[in-house]
Amino acid sequence: MGDSQTEGVGDGDDIHGLRGWADRLAELLARHHPDLRYANLAVRGRLAGQVRAGQLGPALALRPDLATVVAGVNDLMRPRFDADEVAGHLEAMFAELTAHGARVATLTFPDVGRLVPLARPLGSRVRALNTRIRQAADRHGVVVAETAGPPVVTDPRLWSPDRLHASPLGHTRIAAAVAHALGLPGSDDSWTQPLPPPQTPLPSPLATLGAELRWAGTFLGPWLGRRLRGRSSGDDRHAKRPELRAVTGA
Repeated sequence: MGDSQTEGVGDGDDIHGLRGWADRLAELLARHHPDLRYANLAVRGRLAGQVRAGQLGPALALRPDLATVVAGVNDLMRPRFDADEVAGHLEAMFAELTAHGARVATLTFPDVGRLVPLARPLGSRVRALNTRIRQAADRHGVVVAETAGPPVVTDPRLWSPDRLHASPLGHTRIAAAVAHALGLPGSDDSWTQPLPPPQTPLPSPLATLGAELRWAGTFLGPWLGRRLRGRSSGDDRHAKRPELRAVTGA
């Protein structure tokens, strides 16, 4: 359950299909549980309240043994962000799923301001939401993958060019983090280790400024345009895998 990150944006495309960390986690699980069946209800652009309203009921109907709930980043970027309100939606999902016998996992969010200078004002919001996620998870016995902490999570190579979604390598690391938090056999904390030093030299300050301006024009501008028009990247989109199906490629 969740938004674009769980849907898999940044790992594949809409023509050939999206993979993403949740698909990758399902593949890891299927190595130990060959009869595993997996559904992915996430839809890009969804706020936490929309995930609760649109995905919780269908998720409960699937009677899951294991569920992941990851949402809140889209809320963080809204002017009227309320950490308590967002965490309340997440906690309601934690409570319902665990009450129905599911083991639930979630994760904390890295500070995007460490990756995108223009997003530095969001740092306090990220920290506030992460604190509330941990508290809500503790109250309901929810497993938390602490992807907020390790320095590697803000390595640009783990992010797609839009800097809002993980790259294929980033999705691989998220899947490994959740597998480790769940105690999946063969998992460990290697996902926290830094990547090898980049082969290319660091860009000059002028080149960095140019990259920031190109990013703002290519990604930030369209995102702001959708907000002003009251639109979302998830408008008219549906879950890519709404029914439980066997996992291939495990």
